Amino acid sequence: MARSLVDLLTKHATHQPDRTAYRFLVTGDCDGEIEDISYGRLAERSRAIAAWLEERGLAGSRAMLLYPPGLDFICGYLGCLSAGVVAVPGVPPQGRSQNHRALTRMKRLVADADAKVILGGRDVIGALAGMTEHLPELADITCVATEDIPDEAAASWREPDLTADSVAFLQYTSGSTSAPRGVVVTHGNLLDNERVITERMGHTPDVIAQYDHELIVSWLPVHHDMGLIGPVLNTVYLGLTTTLFSPLHFLQRPDRWLKAISRYRPHTSGGPNFAYELGLKHATPELVDGLDLSSWKVAFNGAEPVRAATLRRFGDTFAPAGFRREAFYPCYGLAEATVMVTGGSVDSPPALVEAAGSGPHAGAADAAAVGCGRPGSGLTLAIADPERHEELTEGEIGEIWVSGASVAKGYWRNTLATRETFRATLAGHEGRFLRTGDLGFLREGELFVTGRLKDLIVIDGRNHYPQDLELSAEMSHPALRPGCTAAFSVEGGADGGADGEQVVLVAEAAPEAAGETEKITDLIRSTIGEAHGLAVRDVVLVRPGTIPKTSSGKIQRHASRAAYLGGALSTVAAPATR
Repeated sequence: MARSLVDLLTKHATHQPDRTAYRFLVTGDCDGEIEDISYGRLAERSRAIAAWLEERGLAGSRAMLLYPPGLDFICGYLGCLSAGVVAVPGVPPQGRSQNHRALTRMKRLVADADAKVILGGRDVIGALAGMTEHLPELADITCVATEDIPDEAAASWREPDLTADSVAFLQYTSGSTSAPRGVVVTHGNLLDNERVITERMGHTPDVIAQYDHELIVSWLPVHHDMGLIGPVLNTVYLGLTTTLFSPLHFLQRPDRWLKAISRYRPHTSGGPNFAYELGLKHATPELVDGLDLSSWKVAFNGAEPVRAATLRRFGDTFAPAGFRREAFYPCYGLAEATVMVTGGSVDSPPALVEAAGSGPHAGAADAAAVGCGRPGSGLTLAIADPERHEELTEGEIGEIWVSGASVAKGYWRNTLATRETFRATLAGHEGRFLRTGDLGFLREGELFVTGRLKDLIVIDGRNHYPQDLELSAEMSHPALRPGCTAAFSVEGGADGGADGEQVVLVAEAAPEAAGETEKITDLIRSTIGEAHGLAVRDVVLVRPGTIPKTSSGKIQRHASRAAYLGGALSTVAAPATR
C-alpha cells in the first residue's frame, strides 16, 4: 500500500516509464511549442533534486518554490516530497505591475515558514540574486535553480521514511478575509483527498482508459490548492496524462482553454465560475463551430460562487459543440481540508433550488442556489450554529463544518488559530471538526454554499450576501467586468449619512465608460434597490485590474473596504457623493 505520492511516482516510473505524465503548452496554443515529461523522466528529475536537498541535510526543513508556469515546478515539488522536505509553493515576482504584491507575499511566506532554501527557475533565482540589497531576508537562505542540478545526482537519492503524519507541504491560504496562513498538509491528507477526488469525479481506471489516459486539461495556477491537488497531483496519483498551460495565457485568450479540451479530449477540466464567464465573453460562432467538447465528462466549477445563470448560458452557447449540461460539476473545498470536500454526481445535472435556506444566517433575497454536491466517502459534513456550536436542521443556514482524514493538521506555528479553526466539537458527533468560515445549508444531503461568515452584510437586521449584491450590480451594465466587484458595509452617521451600517459597491469598469459614470452608478443603485431592497451609500467605479484580489483570484472585500475608507481606490472618474 502506498504511503505517499512518492511511492506512486516510483510505481509509475517502474511500470510505465515512457508514458507522458504532463505536457505543457508553452505559448498556450495547441499548435505552438509543447514540452512534455514522461514518468521515467519525472522520477529522475525529482530524485536528482531530492538528492541535492538530502546532501545538505534539509530533510524536515521548508523549501520555498518560486517557479514560472511550467514543468519545473512539478519536478521541484515532487523533489521536496521525495526528500522529506516541506514544500512551500509561492508566486515568483515578475513584471513591474506585480512586483510589489508578489514580493510582499513572498517575504511574508519566507519569514512565516522559516524557509531554509528557495528552489526556482534560472530567471527567478537570477532576479532574486539582484534583489539582496532590498531583501535582507534572503541573506541566510540558499537559492538554487533546479535546472542546474545534474541528472546524475539522482543516483545518490535515498528514499525518505515517510508516514501518513509526515508533513508534505504548507498550503498558504488565499487571504480573502485575513492574512494568509500556512495550512499543514500531511502525506496522509494528500492521499486521502486524492482518493476523494478520484471517487467523486469518476476517475476510475476503466473510465479513463476510454479517454486514452487523458485525464485533465488545466490552466489553473499550480501554486494554489485547486490547481495543484487536482490537475497536478491527481495525475501522479493515478499514473495518467494531463495537459497544462499558463493562467496568463488563459486570461489573454480564454478560447485557448476550450481549444485544448477539443484537441486533447480529456475527461475533466474546469475552474472558478469566472472562467466560464470569460469563455462565454469570447465565444464566437466560428469558435463554437470549430470545437468538439463531447468528451468533456466533468466540467468542475468551484473556488467562488457558482452561478446558475452562468451554467445555463454556457450550456446553451456550447451545446452545438457537443457540450452536455450533465457535465457541469459544482464542487466545494478549501485548503484546510486539503482541497475537495463535496462534489456533484457525474452525468447528473447540478441541483438548483429557488429558496436560499432559512435560519438566523439566511440571506434576505431568495435567489436560486446551485448545489455543490455531497461529501466524499470518509468525510463528515455538518451545518452548525457558529455561536452555539449546535447542529442545525435541514434547510437552515449556518457554518459549514467538516471532519475526516482529508482535514489538515492545523495552521503552521499558530496554536491559537489552529485551536479555534480545527478543534471544534459538535454535540452528537465524535471527534473534532474544521470550522470552514463558510455559510451554507443542506437539502436532501446536497450542500448549498451561500457565502462567507466574515463577509456577511447585516443591514437593519437583515442578512445580505455580498456576492449576490455584486452579481446584481455587474448585470446592470455591460461596461462592468464580471467577477470584479466588491460589496461591503461601512458605518453611517459620521459624515451626515444615516446611522447604522450602509452598503458600498466598488466595481471595475471599462475605461471607455468614463463618460457614463453617472448613468452606470444610477443603474447600480436602482438595481440593488429593486432586487435587494437596499439603499446604497456609495458606488465607486475603478480602473480594470485594481480591485484587490488574492493570488487565486478571490475578491478581497476587507482590503477593498480599507482602500475605500483610505481614499486609495483608482477611480475611473470622481466617485459619487460620500
